[in-house]
Amino acid sequence: MDFSVWLAFFAASWAISISPGAGAVAAMSAGLNHGFRRGYFTTLGLILGIWTQLLVVSLGLGALVATSSLAFAVVKWLGVAYLIWLGIKQWRAPPTPLVTDSGPVKRVTRRTMLLRGWMINAVNPKGTVFLLAVMPQFLDLSQPLLPQYLVIAATLTFTDLVVMAGYTALAARVLRALKAPSHVRAMNRVFGSLFVVAGAVLAGFKR
Repeated sequence: MDFSVWLAFFAASWAISISPGAGAVAAMSAGLNHGFRRGYFTTLGLILGIWTQLLVVSLGLGALVATSSLAFAVVKWLGVAYLIWLGIKQWRAPPTPLVTDSGPVKRVTRRTMLLRGWMINAVNPKGTVFLLAVMPQFLDLSQPLLPQYLVIAATLTFTDLVVMAGYTALAARVLRALKAPSHVRAMNRVFGSLFVVAGAVLAGFKR
């Protein structure tokens, strides 16, 4: 991949990462509920989800999802169901103060946050179709593809790590202000609603 082509993809990667979506909601929710250090494990899961999508597309399975109505529908509705489930769970979460004298309340394990982040990006046909539409524009088919896929993966990883760190840190800064149960309940419902909205947006996505 030529340096000029990489620069164009690098710029596109920032736009992809910054644009609000389910990943941003998940990062902010994790930062709000668990603070920056623990919440950042959700971002690591999101990155694993991106790698999964890149692997699927590079192996040609993404084309199957994009062209097969049945495969697309199955993956799409799995993603919708998962986002809505996250939203309902967040909405119904108890209004427990997020910070105590001993520090943030540890509601879930790091492994759970990692898996949640992975599921959000991995089970998302919108991401697959997006990669199928955008990635080929930056590939030089006359050159070996594996090194180019690795460069793309590294670029998306870097921009997402930085942007999602910002989202997580932004939410974590609000953490210590949310001590009243009414505040916690309100924020749980805001993020729960955002997850449901993200699911609804995905439900309306078509090939």
